[in-house]
Amino acid sequence: MAPTTLFLMQIWFWITCNANATRPSPKFPAILVFGDSTVDTGNNNYLKTVAKANHFPYGKDFPGKVPTGRFSNGKLVPDFIASLLKIKEAVPPFLDPSLSNNDLVTGVSFASGGSGYDDTTAAVVGIIPFSKQIELFKKYIVRVEGILGEKEADKLIKGALVIISAGTNDFGFNIYDIPTRRLEFNITGYQDFLQKKLQMFIKELYELGCRKIVIAGLPPIGCLPIQITAKSENPKNRRCVDNENSDAQIYNQKLAKLLPKIQSLFPGSKIVYADVYEPLTDMINNPQKFGFVETKRGCCGSGLVEAGPLCNALTPPCANDLEYLFWDSIHPSEAAYQYISKYLEKKVLPKLDDDHQSQPLISLSNRTDD
Repeated sequence: MAPTTLFLMQIWFWITCNANATRPSPKFPAILVFGDSTVDTGNNNYLKTVAKANHFPYGKDFPGKVPTGRFSNGKLVPDFIASLLKIKEAVPPFLDPSLSNNDLVTGVSFASGGSGYDDTTAAVVGIIPFSKQIELFKKYIVRVEGILGEKEADKLIKGALVIISAGTNDFGFNIYDIPTRRLEFNITGYQDFLQKKLQMFIKELYELGCRKIVIAGLPPIGCLPIQITAKSENPKNRRCVDNENSDAQIYNQKLAKLLPKIQSLFPGSKIVYADVYEPLTDMINNPQKFGFVETKRGCCGSGLVEAGPLCNALTPPCANDLEYLFWDSIHPSEAAYQYISKYLEKKVLPKLDDDHQSQPLISLSNRTDD
């Protein structure tokens, strides 16, 4: 072999080995998701419920332009986060019967559109309450143990990124719009009730092996188009509902203070608050900064009431959904979810690092529901 050829092969070998050695591995081996329609990637497709998004125009901007059951025109925050973390490009629903072994070991969503921390919330539309989402997670662990073995499965669960997003439906269904809990609780009491439910859920996750958990606060509920529609006295003067936003801010402040206390109870855990109130409020107050033109109605149909079954082929979408903060009357558009994901990547995920010193959290919140 000629010296020049041998030399070139040595250079190629050195470059290849060093490239493989320095290529960053995913920070988390898997992503596990619990919650409501903000993070349901299609579980409701497999339920007997009207709360579904497996029909046009949902999914019009998803790869392949297919409705997947996601309550948006495209991807959700878990999909973007999984991609940003180089885990995978989209997070499948656990109830999908066609899941591959790789789908399972890299993570799934157990979330269900219309759910909440209060099981009464799920009963309204017959979807998966949080108490059942934890049971699905137990079945998931058994399946992963069958693929990887018990030891490696335990390692996977401990290293996985866990995302929890819920709460909006609880207030909408049980306090504001259908006051099923208003006879039992004032707003302060119900906030505390929900956060106790959340604390119990986190305890169950911890006992099942989860260690790195991100919990989203509430979005500005009073700025959801459907809430504006329901509460506006003058249809021509659509304004956010101030008291509902104030309730969300107080809830978020309580949650931000509670999570470090919960973390202290569970050795080896990282339990981090994700503020989605701030980025969404920024988009509402400064739409031009994000390319939005419309922030008070959704893109689907009139944008005033359409969501789930009411957003369908008979309610055609707007001409340019990139200009809309909301896709339907409840849920943000893919563009908004992408901005939120980048915000979380920068502001929240670094706090899960083992060497990160947690800082006291002073402010607010999350996204929207079903």
